[in-house]
Amino acid sequence: MLKKVVYSILDFLLFSNLFIAVCAVAQGLITYHLLKVPADKYVLAFVFFATIGLYNFSMLLAKPKKPEKSPYKRVRWIFSHHRMIISITLISIMCLVPLFLLYLSIESKLLMLFTGLVAVGYNIPFLTLNNQNIGLRNIPGIKLFLIAMVWAVSSVLLPIMELQHSHQLNIAPGDTLLLVFKRFLFVAAITVPFDIRDLFQDKLYALKTIPVMLGEKRAYIFCQFLLLGYLLLLLLFRQATYPDIAAVVLNLAITGWLIFKSNIKKNEYYYFFYLDGTMLLQYLLLLLFGFLFSF
Repeated sequence: MLKKVVYSILDFLLFSNLFIAVCAVAQGLITYHLLKVPADKYVLAFVFFATIGLYNFSMLLAKPKKPEKSPYKRVRWIFSHHRMIISITLISIMCLVPLFLLYLSIESKLLMLFTGLVAVGYNIPFLTLNNQNIGLRNIPGIKLFLIAMVWAVSSVLLPIMELQHSHQLNIAPGDTLLLVFKRFLFVAAITVPFDIRDLFQDKLYALKTIPVMLGEKRAYIFCQFLLLGYLLLLLLFRQATYPDIAAVVLNLAITGWLIFKSNIKKNEYYYFFYLDGTMLLQYLLLLLFGFLFSF
């Protein structure tokens, strides 16, 4: 009975995309932590609701013909709770509008509009290729980079732009690029295993993802190089402290191990809780190591 209740709560948190939205907030908090400035609650709230809205919208848009027969529990859960998902999406949009209109600078509004269009265009077939209507995800090799770019922009560039607009921070362009590319590499690394899991399905739908193009084994090696690049960029970031570096090294070791252990036989909780959860774990480790090194 208890196990059933736990799994029901876990299904709700993971498949309604509340958990990934918390992870997005954690990634925003990491940016503020590394820059040693107070977090902007309005920016974090915007990131939270935007993540829920975009992820749910993408899932609703990609509804299969018979979702109840999908091999994925996430798909079956979402469309068996169709009305609730629509309600959560609408609530997130209602919360998003005032945050966008009242609390973001004009520069951030333009940045978020562009990022939002890219995120929506990921699924909507607005392009034509070989007499077929396709979305951005169908362009060979671009799926991974689109996802990582949207995450890097929303969790790093948006907070920095708002800090600079309010004159709370004056960060060099080089340091901004380091933080953006660092986050890009980390998100890209934990996204590849999802594509490895969907390798056979992506081949069926002719999606040219990194694993489809490189093969499964090379894709795993590619992930490890992405994580290594992340660590090197952190070492180049002048404001990174020893506790920060120690926390990130531990997080990368855990993430690298989880990626290495992932395969198509792992259940969906492994991907949506453990792998996505490394984004939340990273912030928690930064707090923990900061606390331990303060003595």
